[in-house]
Amino acid sequence: MTRLTGGALRVTVFIGENDTWHHKPLYTEIVHRARAAGLAGASVFRGIEGFGASSLIHTSRLLSLSEDLPVAIVIVDSEARVRGFLPQLDELVSEGLVILDDCEVIRYIGRDTGSGESDAKGEKSL
Repeated sequence: MTRLTGGALRVTVFIGENDTWHHKPLYTEIVHRARAAGLAGASVFRGIEGFGASSLIHTSRLLSLSEDLPVAIVIVDSEARVRGFLPQLDELVSEGLVILDDCEVIRYIGRDTGSGESDAKGEKSL
């Protein structure tokens, strides 16, 4: 088993489920642009309850407020690649919150893909 490791930057984008970009979900546009930009990966997580700047609580427990639940899009890649992607988020996100965190990546893969440099422990850097 090969283990890929290294420092990275995580960007988390908090928006509402009903936020759109040209009549399609905003989270979909962010994920597709992250893929087109060659970022390592992006995941979308739908919240069950939350509130933002409006202080209005959105929850899946009440039918009347079950619309526009919170959504978090998480993207992790090298700092340079994530920072290069930020202008696209500036264009897309009109209301929301973007958080940047330094993180360390440990990625386990089942076989050697033949790319990158390995050290004596079989680890590769991002």
